[in-house]
Order: sequence, then C-alpha cells, then structure tokens
Amino acid sequence: MSSPSSFSPLHFLRREWVLFTSYGTMLAFLTLGKAWLGTNPGVGFGWILFLWLFAAMLSSSFAVVRLADHLAEELKEPLGTLILTLSVTSIEVMMISALMLNGDNPALARDTMFSVVMVVLGGLLGLALLIGGLKFGEQNFNLKGVNSFLGLILPLSFLCLVLPNFTKTGGLGMFSPLHAICLMLLSLTIYGVFLAVQTSRHREFFNEKGWSPSDSESEEPKGSIGREALLLILHLIPIVLLSKQMAHLLDYRVHHGGLPLDLVGLIVAILILAPEGLAAIQSASRNQMQRSVNVLLGSVLATISLTIPAALAISLIYEKPLLLGLSPSYITLLAVTLGSCIVTFGQGQTNILQGFVHLLLFVAYIVLMFD
Repeated sequence: MSSPSSFSPLHFLRREWVLFTSYGTMLAFLTLGKAWLGTNPGVGFGWILFLWLFAAMLSSSFAVVRLADHLAEELKEPLGTLILTLSVTSIEVMMISALMLNGDNPALARDTMFSVVMVVLGGLLGLALLIGGLKFGEQNFNLKGVNSFLGLILPLSFLCLVLPNFTKTGGLGMFSPLHAICLMLLSLTIYGVFLAVQTSRHREFFNEKGWSPSDSESEEPKGSIGREALLLILHLIPIVLLSKQMAHLLDYRVHHGGLPLDLVGLIVAILILAPEGLAAIQSASRNQMQRSVNVLLGSVLATISLTIPAALAISLIYEKPLLLGLSPSYITLLAVTLGSCIVTFGQGQTNILQGFVHLLLFVAYIVLMFD
C-alpha cells in the first residue's frame, strides 16, 4: 500500500472521482442551466434537476469534509476540528448568500440557521450520544471545552434569533441598520476571541483530559498538507457556483411546488451538515466523544457567529429584508434545547438517556415545522 505522501495518477482518479463529476455538473449547468431552469422547468424535470444538483453538491460536501478530516489528522486537535468546522461553515455561508441574492424569502437565513441548530443539537447530537452510549456505556469529554462552547452559543442564539422580536426600530423580527452593524461586529469579535482561546491560550480545554501541547508536536505530518488543502478548495468551487442554480430551484419549489418555507432551511441544513454529522457520529462510535463534541458544538457556534454577520452584510449592502426573530413556538423549542444541552454536558459524562432526549427534541422540531 502506498504511503499517504506518494502520488499515483490512477489512485488520484479513483479517490477524487467526485471532483470530476462535480465539475462536469457545474459545466453542464453553467452552459445549459438557463435553458433548463427558465421560468417553469415543469414538475417532473424540475425534481430531476433538483435531485441531480443535490447529489452533486452533497458529494462535494462529503469530499470537503473528508479532506478536512485528513488535515485534522495531520494538524491534531483543536486545529483539525477547527478546519473541519470552518470548511462546513464556508459552504453554509455560500449557500445562504446565493439563496438570499436569488430569492425573495426574507426568513430563509433565519430558518436555515435555526435548522442547523436543531439538526445539530437535536438529531446529530442525539445520534452521537445514543450510538456512543450503546457501545461504551458512558463517555467522557473535557467539561471546560464544552462550557466554553455553550457559554457563547447561549447568549449569541438569543441575541440573534430572539432579540429581534423585541426591538422597536427595525420592524417585528428585524434589526435596524445600527443594530445589525453592532451585532456583526460583536459576533465576529467574540468568535475571534474564542478562536484565540481554542487554538492558543487554552488548547487543552478542547482535548481529552491529560493532553499536553507536546502531544501534537510529537508526530510529523504523514501527508501533504498543501495538496490536501488545494483539493479542499477545488471541491468548494462547484458548491459555490452551483449554489445559485440550487437557489433558483428551491425558490421555484416554494412558489409553484407547494414546498413549505421552513423545509427549505432544513434541506439546506441537511446539505451542509450531512458529512460533518457523519464525522461526529463516527467519532462517538470510536469513543472519541471530545472530537464529536468539538465538531457539533463548533458547528453551531460558527453558524451563529459567522453566518449571521454574512446574512446581515448582504441585507445591508443589497437592501434585502432579513427576518431573524423566531416564532414563539420555536423560541420555546430553542430554550428547551439549549437548557437540555446544559444538563447533558453538566457532569462530564454522557449516556444513552441523554441521546433519546435530544432526539425527542429533534422530532418535536419536525412536527412543529408542519403545524
């Protein structure tokens, strides 16, 4: 078996087949997409185009996470998980930006971000806890790291998704330009501080107990970090360019196909989170709960801290209305979910009971979506 650093054209073609198929899809839609989509692609053909795009973008997302995971193994924690989180968040920002610029749904960014929170803290976290608990009984993690995540997720969630309902100058559920600019600066600043804590000052908070900085320096990188990083960027390009096509299709499905508005956010969240969720569940099944927690909670924090400012910037620059305030039922569900996270991670150990609780909350979210 060849070492990770060796290069074989045949091996590259086998490993990176997704790259070629995604670029083929991208070229097809860039040249023929206008004729295919038009103003009315039809029900049957419209679904074929949607499934084709969804499969191409999802496979590219999996490839991005696979490459980010390779970089994670090279760079060790917490830098590895940070690369994975930022890669997925960049996909999310690009998707939401394309949908905002090409659609007329002011609640789309809010629905997508809330879907990300519920999919991660409900469905994916519940599955990770359940699978890990069934296999290992109880699993341990670093309580200081979890508290660092939750200490930011809790206030930022309420500032971004609840507070807009109670401001007076921006309209119900919306921020005024002044509020939007202040929130953008606050979110980016606090996330910058968090990154400094995570990667430098308190790296030990985000690793297994007993870890020391020398652990990440004892092994030399086994592969080519530069090559993996270049491939990661190449896999991101089709997602960026196909996001606009996906935005057209989703907008058409909402206005002409009867697709619920909330379901659009869930579709985008699944497209973004499926590969990252798989990585977190696999980590839990290998008794690496700390890595699973870093991936899941890091994803939620990055979504709120980075996607909200991006959406607000697009709203201000292009004068697109942006509805951020959640409905009362969703505010209640958000509060219960965050409260459950505090209880779940309060003891430094997890088990299957907590997994069932988080899955129950995810089911409640799905039910409320169709109410």
